[in-house]
Amino acid sequence: MEASNPQTATTGEEKRHDFTIFIDAVRYTVDKTSMTGAEIKALAHLDAQYQLYLEEHGDRPDKPIRNDEAVAIRNDLHFYAIPPATMGEPSAND
Repeated sequence: MEASNPQTATTGEEKRHDFTIFIDAVRYTVDKTSMTGAEIKALAHLDAQYQLYLEEHGDRPDKPIRNDEAVAIRNDLHFYAIPPATMGEPSAND
């Protein structure tokens, strides 16, 4: 009896999965199962210097995502970005 391997039983094409994610409340459709913080920011045309966060549920703190950090993509993930801190910089009125 021969075992069937589902990976070799395909015609060489991977099954495509589309996922809906949100970045700064804007909906995006992606077909990757994993993306880095840099890829997520690039998708939303965000500056690479912005800090990206993954919104967590309930009382759990939101998770900061580094540019080189991979995130497992699934439907309905919500991300937001914050520009670099500008504290300590002189204002125009100084």
